[in-house]
Amino acid sequence: MSENGNGTSGSGWFERRSGLADGVAVITGGAGGLGRAIVTDLAANGVRTAVLDLDAEAAQDLRTVLAEGGHDAVVQVGDARDPETLTALFEEVDRRWGRLDTLVNVVGGTFRSPFTETRPKGWDALLRTNLLHVMHACSLAAPRMRAGGRGGSIVTITTIEAHRAAPGFAVYSAAKAAVEQFSRTLAIELAPDRIRVNCVAPDYVPTPSLARIGHGQGDSAMDDPVGVQVAIPLGRSGKVTDISGCVVFLASDLGAYLTGTTLHPDGGTSASAGWFNWPEQGWANYAPLSYLRQPDPS
Repeated sequence: MSENGNGTSGSGWFERRSGLADGVAVITGGAGGLGRAIVTDLAANGVRTAVLDLDAEAAQDLRTVLAEGGHDAVVQVGDARDPETLTALFEEVDRRWGRLDTLVNVVGGTFRSPFTETRPKGWDALLRTNLLHVMHACSLAAPRMRAGGRGGSIVTITTIEAHRAAPGFAVYSAAKAAVEQFSRTLAIELAPDRIRVNCVAPDYVPTPSLARIGHGQGDSAMDDPVGVQVAIPLGRSGKVTDISGCVVFLASDLGAYLTGTTLHPDGGTSASAGWFNWPEQGWANYAPLSYLRQPDPS
């Protein structure tokens, strides 16, 4: 058994420091993709999870996996955008465990369209999907965390598009930016109660949901290894566990002094801010002429 620099055993360090065991987390949109990775990683660290998801098949599969792993969990099928459905999940958490330590808002979605071709009905759908349910979930979580007297952690999955222009996704990016500002303000309001509020803003993480909307550069642009190496400084696509690891950190006591901020598991794309690593050309914030010239048809 190894020892750390203080001469004490390093075994179980994360378990001792994280404070996650026996806590309770609500996760909206937790049955597939990013949400499922978050749920399973929290459960693996002893957190009791309450999940709400629209996908009945994915929810049943998650329910089975958690039960087979011996994890205490609630998995409900429903729409987090519906206030009554969301309230019912929190009330079930009250009945079953009588505490709440973590809220993770995963639900989100969009469609690609120039803003001038969208209409108020579409704007409303995007705001309900990406902003309003977050506000409602926080309004349900905060009083429960405050009543518990142990503090808590609220984490919302946003996107790099909250921090840069997103042509074709104007209302979506505006809603995600609103979530970030809402979270910063809420973090200050809840800080005296030791309730932390943070966001996680990924970039390109292949999931079924992302595949349905495309990537903004043609459906195959970011599936090509060269495209990934050009656009992402770390040279690979994100993995769902890259995101779930950030959520576990923020939910744990390791993040106890972090609030009102955003983690960016994006492979460096927010830092590169338009600089691309072109093959055989190196870094440039424009497309090299060799990529722009068309082959001579003759």
